Amino acid sequence: MGQKVNPISNRLGVIRGWDSNWYGGKKYGDTLLEDSKLRKYLNVRLAKSSVSRIVIERTMKLITITVCTSRPGLIIGKGGQEVDKLKEELKKITDKDVQINIYEVKRPELDAQIVAANIARQIEGKIAYRRAVKMAVAATMRAGAEGIKVQVSGRLNGAEMARSEMFKEGRTPLHTLRADIDYALVEAHTKVGVVGVKVWICRGEVYGKRDLAPQYTNPQKESRGAQGSDRAPRRGGFRKPKNNR
Repeated sequence: MGQKVNPISNRLGVIRGWDSNWYGGKKYGDTLLEDSKLRKYLNVRLAKSSVSRIVIERTMKLITITVCTSRPGLIIGKGGQEVDKLKEELKKITDKDVQINIYEVKRPELDAQIVAANIARQIEGKIAYRRAVKMAVAATMRAGAEGIKVQVSGRLNGAEMARSEMFKEGRTPLHTLRADIDYALVEAHTKVGVVGVKVWICRGEVYGKRDLAPQYTNPQKESRGAQGSDRAPRRGGFRKPKNNR
């Protein structure tokens, strides 16, 4: 089953949280449709900004949108002008106040969405798909991933018959629910047709309890260090400071 289903949806509620956090009640369908419109608009509007993930949180009067990107400067703009302009555009879609938070992805080589989009962009730019994939695989393994798997499907190199080709390095245990596996699917639009790029990246395993709310939407829960820690606390608690006399 792990080979068939989306690895992210398979881990929801286990080690991965949801990208939409709100209660819709009787208006659940309308709210979900509005979320879909916001995501589509942002993905088109910020196509060149290397967006990894969009998290939407709602209250009665406010929509908080957290955009995870490896190029925050392009979204913020000079003096925050681009963000203010983006807020006004989103207000017209939702008729509510919108707050936009920008979170920088510090290691884009370990983010499946950014890696897949980079490969697709190179394929659209007429770079050989094998070269693009091998460069991405090497960069991801150098960044500290335990494994990566890339599948490219379509009319590769303009061939008349479509086919699929898989590239693997390291381990990607899809059946292990504690394995932190990121997944993305991006389409490359070429002159001969659409080429699909799927990327699976294994970033290690998660042990102990984990707060499923993203750290970048809860700054007070953020642990020390850039990447945080997934270790459970020690049984003995914290050590008491020594009394230096």
